[in-house]
Amino acid sequence: MAVEAEIFGKRLRQLRLAAGWTQEQFAEAAGITTTYTSDLERGTKVPSLTIVLRISRAFKMSIAELLRDFTVEGVRRMKLD
Repeated sequence: MAVEAEIFGKRLRQLRLAAGWTQEQFAEAAGITTTYTSDLERGTKVPSLTIVLRISRAFKMSIAELLRDFTVEGVRRMKLD
C-alpha cells in the first residue's frame, strides 16, 4: 500500500465524516462510485488529479486544504515508488 494513498485516505474519511456524509452521499457529490470512495479511504487507490479536483469541489475547499496533510517535510521523507 502506498504511503500517499494511506495519508489521502485518512484525510478523505475525516472530511467525509465531518461533513456528516455516508460514502454513498459523498460519492454522489464527487461524481465517483461508492466502491472507489471505499478504495480511496482504505488507501488501496491513489486518486488522479481529476478525482482530486472533484473531491475538492464536493467539499467546497481548495486543493491545498484538501491535501494539507502532505507537508513539505513529510513529502521529502516519503519513499515514492
